[in-house]
Amino acid sequence: MQGEERAPGVREVAAAAGVSRQTVSRVLNDHASIRPETRARVLAAMEELDFRPNRAARMLTTARSRTIGVLASSASSLFGPASSIDAVEDAAREVGYAVTVAHAASLEPSDLGAALDHLRAQAVEGVVVIAPQQRVQDAMAHLALTVPSVTLHGAGDAADEGVFVDQLLGARLATRHLLERGHRRIAHLAGPGDWSEARARREGFLAEMEAAGADAVVSREGDWTAASGAEIGAELVADASISAVFASNDQLALGVLHAARLAGRDVPGDLAVVGFDDIPEAAFFAPPLTTVRQEFAELGRRCVARLVALIEGGDLAFEEPVAPVLVVRESS
Repeated sequence: MQGEERAPGVREVAAAAGVSRQTVSRVLNDHASIRPETRARVLAAMEELDFRPNRAARMLTTARSRTIGVLASSASSLFGPASSIDAVEDAAREVGYAVTVAHAASLEPSDLGAALDHLRAQAVEGVVVIAPQQRVQDAMAHLALTVPSVTLHGAGDAADEGVFVDQLLGARLATRHLLERGHRRIAHLAGPGDWSEARARREGFLAEMEAAGADAVVSREGDWTAASGAEIGAELVADASISAVFASNDQLALGVLHAARLAGRDVPGDLAVVGFDDIPEAAFFAPPLTTVRQEFAELGRRCVARLVALIEGGDLAFEEPVAPVLVVRESS
């Protein structure tokens, strides 16, 4: 449009820094031959001019997109998957990679394949698969990935090469906390069995209860929502012998708090409640919720570091699962 200023380009950066356009290009492509003082001068000129390199143009000159794809399932709006996507985007930006996200329309292999095709069309150099459901993990095992990939999900085992939070430990921390508060008959409000995190949290609860010789109750499966937690929670709080509930996520725990209030059971006076995830609202529940925090920022950092190492041929150092943290508040 006439009168509209053109965004500054390589020519303007070169003039401001007093270098050639080729030198600016080498700085953009992180060329090893550039002296530190020259690089600093060019970067300062870019900052002053608010220069934004054109990624498509860089692809033409370097044959690299420096783009990571994220393949997310249809459940990516839930707190855990959504936080994982945000963490991957932040970590990728820190190491100079862009991120493009493809959301599969369903868990069907055809829709997962279509999302993967979309990422291939963006010339991604690697893919992060956010796969909390077993069906996604099974389907991905039969889809051909032509670029490096890392699976990011909340559980795992010794043979798993993905990146995950130690869900078993988190569940054991939550259950141990209740046991140490003197509770002996504790219920676990289970999450959907197709999710690896839900299975791991159930296993951790049962393992800790068995080790303590305490009386464990496992509910039917919820669907991660507060409404589901309220419905199943009503069944649990009706049993006066149950003095504590460990819910598989914070939304389910919110439903339990609601059910307890309707049943006239005081929290934490005669019913303790613990959740999992530490969603931002958990500290403002009534009462504030004791929960297990997942360190999503660290999860994203490790995931991106592993994927970039696969892309660029770096070392793949073994790392333990990300350790969760118990956050004790008034609900227990």
